[in-house]
Amino acid sequence: MKKIKTRDRILNTSLALFNSLGEPNVTTLLISDEMDISPGNLYYHYKSKGDIVDELFKLYEEEMVDLLAVPADADISLDQKGFFLHLLFEAVARYRFIYQDLVNILSRYDHLQSRFKRLKGKKTEAFRVICRSFQRQGMMEIDEEQLEAVCEQLTLTACYWSSFDTLSHLRDRESVDPGRGVYQMFHQVIPYLTPSEREQARLMSRDYL
Repeated sequence: MKKIKTRDRILNTSLALFNSLGEPNVTTLLISDEMDISPGNLYYHYKSKGDIVDELFKLYEEEMVDLLAVPADADISLDQKGFFLHLLFEAVARYRFIYQDLVNILSRYDHLQSRFKRLKGKKTEAFRVICRSFQRQGMMEIDEEQLEAVCEQLTLTACYWSSFDTLSHLRDRESVDPGRGVYQMFHQVIPYLTPSEREQARLMSRDYL
């Protein structure tokens, strides 16, 4: 079995601690103690906690950019939308420390603000592409103003569902339920679907509960 590099172990351990304790509550000393390595060994790979946050954000960013590149001319099905939302919320759950302390993190690591803003824009555009595909296929009846409002609401849910969900179990940040986020996203679109698609979407959404 290939040995995991110390640098990768630091990232994996930091991510687990950030997710379970909240990034502001984790220090480099705690990370090195958790790994049973010296602070000097950790410092050799990462000069500060901020460097670790930067690297984790980069990994998250790369994953999201690939996921959000929805082809504008694709005929997207409800099944594909469900799979897309599933992958989206799985990624959010994996890096949930970013979302659970979003304003705090972006305030303290202000160089990440423009990068997160770009990702937010890509989320809105991905939702817009999906909705326009539904329109084109006669699956959705929605005017332009409603479409923009729905896409903004979907983006809002994608960004803040993790924080909302955490309020249900503040003493146990390990308890995450991405499926409920997918369920909520489906139900923001359902009112605008045609009757036959509406019932299918309802049935699909319940599978995530």
